[in-house]
Formats: sequence, structure tokens, C-alpha cells
Amino acid sequence: MPRGGYQGIDWESNIDYSRMKKERLERAKKSMKEKGLSAIICYDFDNIRYITGTHIGEWNRDKMNRYCILIDGVDQPFLFDSAAPSKRLRVDWLDKDHIMPAVGSMRGGIPKEVGMVEQVVEEVTGYLREYGADKGKVGMDITDIPLIRGFESKGIEIVDGQEAMVDARIIKTEDEIQLLKQSAAMVDAVYYDIAKAIRPGVLENELVALANYKLFNWGAERVMFVNSISGERGNPHSHTFSNRMVRPGEIIYMDIGNCVNGYMTCYYRTFVCGKPNADQRKAYEKAHKWIYDAIGQIKAGNTTADVAKMFPAATDMGFKNEEEAFLLQFAHGIGLGLWEKPVISRLFSLDKPFTLEEGMTFAIETWCPSEDGSGSARIEEEIVVRKDGAEIITKFPSEELTSCGLPGCQFL
Repeated sequence: MPRGGYQGIDWESNIDYSRMKKERLERAKKSMKEKGLSAIICYDFDNIRYITGTHIGEWNRDKMNRYCILIDGVDQPFLFDSAAPSKRLRVDWLDKDHIMPAVGSMRGGIPKEVGMVEQVVEEVTGYLREYGADKGKVGMDITDIPLIRGFESKGIEIVDGQEAMVDARIIKTEDEIQLLKQSAAMVDAVYYDIAKAIRPGVLENELVALANYKLFNWGAERVMFVNSISGERGNPHSHTFSNRMVRPGEIIYMDIGNCVNGYMTCYYRTFVCGKPNADQRKAYEKAHKWIYDAIGQIKAGNTTADVAKMFPAATDMGFKNEEEAFLLQFAHGIGLGLWEKPVISRLFSLDKPFTLEEGMTFAIETWCPSEDGSGSARIEEEIVVRKDGAEIITKFPSEELTSCGLPGCQFL
């Protein structure tokens, strides 16, 4: 949890949001310069938040009508936002003349003949020319074809800008790490309530509803997903929930994507309705060994290959190739986005490794099917890379299967 508690207090140090916004912006500027970009135009919601410290709500995430411009040599970014009047009142870290309204094409929802794409291109090009950025390479993270063609018609060279932002975000500040811990702490607590709720007759979607209810009650900004997988649906992994009823003796594994102040979780735990049988225990023990052998390789200076080599080969688990097993023995960066750098997989990390650095954060996960066909075990931990090893920030117990729902079980 944040050092001073769940809410801000004035008598102990806590998360410093002003410091975090400043440090994130400086990292974005530095990465943009290192990539040789004169400016970067961001439509990715997480990149906009990283650069500007602003948010508008998930309803707007896929509209492609909200963006920001970061120009080399200009102190503040320019924010184009659907709620610009509100932002000018409530966002005091950006000058009012750096906050403009945004309409855009709404991903083609506004008729082409209205000319909204041309209007965006004209407006952005004006800022680029005013500050001399139109002569250099301008990065964009995500976009649509009409926008690219529009900028090209103005003589603007558009290149990949997502790499600069991914690299900027790979090392987390200590304030970001505290927010990741806060988000994980909420899921720790949810898993206790889920363990108590698992019983014969409970539906997968009931467990999903419980997780959403508790997390939003505690202040979640969004719950991106709750995977709830029981019994035979766990092999092969279906990656979503259904309305299936849980029966005695079945394994249930869940993954929760909680979000607090922008910072995500990806966090699996496995339960059994009753007492696990020998095959289920064996599967869980394998999954636990794989993940903790891999965690043992995590420290600054080691490589992603050191981690990936601890995972079993896809063919050893009955898959045709590593593509089929890609999401099962795996690690992915976590922060404002669900998937950031580093990504670790036997698919490519053994041949194309890179070095782990202090302050990287990622989720690492394993999966193992039970030989009796009754389901699968799934474990995931969230990690902060430290100088001498891995700091595990997910705290719900994972040493053994959690038994629940029948007489004599831990959470009856």
C-alpha cells in the first residue's frame, strides 16, 4: 500500500502526484529526443495520461477524438480534449492556452464530407510549424489512415512514435510503483472474498460480479476484466468467463484487471471447490515451481532469456509450437497499460533477450493442466525489478491451492 495509507494525509509522505506527473513528462521528452523525433502526437489514452496527467473516462477510449502533442523544446504538451472547458478549470498544471477542444472524425462516425480530419490536420500542422517541428520526424502512437494521409499531404513526415512512449514508460518512478501496489492490494482483498464465495452452485459470472462490486466500492477507476474459469473450461484456457456452475472438486482460476489512478493489475489465483485431488495438486506444484524458478532469475543485470529459460517448452505441455502457448508461460510489463515492456516468452526471448533494469515492473504467469482433465492451475505475480532481486507486490497466498466451499476447507 502507499506508505501513508490509502488516502492522502498531511503528516506522512505519500504518493506525490505532482512529482509523478513531472517525472513522467521528463521521461517522455527524453525518450522522444533519443528517438530523433521533433514531436509526438498521441492518441493512445495511456500515453496521453502519461504526458499530460489527464483522463476523461473509459467511454472515450476508442473514439480517436482526444489527443495531445508533445513538441521538442516546448515546456508543456498541448492537450486536445472533449471536456476542454472542464479541464481548463480543474487542470492547473497545464496553461489554459494549452488545452483545446477536440472533435475529430469519431473513427469515421462523423461523415467524411464534414472535413473533421482535415480540420485536425490543419490545426496540428499549425502547432508543428509554429515551433519548427514540421521539418523533423513526427511520431504517432496509434492513428487511422485518413490522418496519416492528411499529414503527409502537408509535407509532415509521420513515423512510429509508440516505441518512444513504450521506452519512456518501461522504468517506473517510485510513485508509480506505489500506485501499482495500491491496485494490487485491492485485488489481494477481493481474492479473500472470492475464496469465501466459492461453493457448489456458484456461477462463474457471480464471482465476476463480486469482484467488480468490491473493487468499485474501494475506488477502482475501472475493472478492465475479470476472467473466471472453472473445471474443464480451464484446459485449453478460454480467457473469458461464462455462466457455468461450479461443482464440487473443480478447480477455479481467476485473473483480475483492476485500475486505480490509471495503474493496472494482472493477477491470477487458483482455487478448488473442496479438497484438491492428487492430479490437481501435481499440476499446481508444477505451475508454482515454474513461476518461482523464473522469479528467481529476476534482478537488475539479468536478461529476459534468463527468465524465459525457466519456462517449459510448449511441446512439453502438448502444444504444437510456442505461438499456441504464447500467453501461458509468459511475462508482460504492467503500469498505465496492461501490456508494456518488458514482454518475456520462449517465443522470442531466448534468441532476442534484453537486460532487466531496476524499476521495471511486470506480471509473470504460468499455467499447467491437471492430468485427470478436471481443469488447470494458473498463477500470476506482479514484480518490481530491484538491484538484488524481485520484489513481489501481489500478496494473496500462492504457495498451495486454496480449498474452499465444502466442510473442512479453509474458507468455509
